[in-house]
Amino acid sequence: MTPALESALKRDRAIVLAGLMALIVVAWLYLAHLARDMAEMKIHAAMGMAMPQMQPWSGVELLLLFVMWGVMMVAMMTASASPMILMFSAMNRRRAEHQGPVMRTGLFVLGYLSAWTAYSAGAATAQWVLHGLALLSPMMVSTSPYLGGGLLVAAGVFQWTPLKRACLTACRSPMGFIMTEWRDGPAGALVMGFRHGVYCVGCCWVLMALLFVAGVMNLVWVAAIAAFVLVEKVVPAGERVGQAAGVALVLAGVALMMRA
Repeated sequence: MTPALESALKRDRAIVLAGLMALIVVAWLYLAHLARDMAEMKIHAAMGMAMPQMQPWSGVELLLLFVMWGVMMVAMMTASASPMILMFSAMNRRRAEHQGPVMRTGLFVLGYLSAWTAYSAGAATAQWVLHGLALLSPMMVSTSPYLGGGLLVAAGVFQWTPLKRACLTACRSPMGFIMTEWRDGPAGALVMGFRHGVYCVGCCWVLMALLFVAGVMNLVWVAAIAAFVLVEKVVPAGERVGQAAGVALVLAGVALMMRA
């Protein structure tokens, strides 16, 4: 490796890390703002000053819900995707030293987040339906122990499925993904990012559904799931941790339904 290439790799890494950190911070600040508004609404309701409404949401409210889910996925998933993003950036610099590797890394991130944006649309729609069925409170918490328990059991069982294992393997092996999925050019970067995002959605979609159990805007719950996903993808024993957590989730789900 030449000194010029080594210097360029360090510069690219610093730029990409700064960009990712800024993206994560902005997303979490937005979630904190929403959570504060929800907390104030809850306080007002407890004081009898205002009562959250259970009527069906309008199209505008569904759009705002979609935006909320989209930002939440950015906040939760960007950190765990960082090793893959940094690997892509470094490989781009090595393969195309003077062809805008940072820009292509941005396209990779855009492709990755577009997969989670599609998931956010489905999650927002599911929340809209659950709200209409009165299975979620106005505070976005499950009102049914069978819904909450069923989601916990489903998430626990999924941790042991071949689909989970295959998707998690792709997420845990940045170099393997690069070697098998590489595409040249800006369009290639976008497609690679989207394909990696699809693997991550396949790995974590049921875990994200657990947000309906303790509250979609419960930031402690949001942070706990995000940390668990990070451990699964980055820690050497992450797969075994995930399987052990699967057993715990099933037991918790059964216990919740038995108390109904």
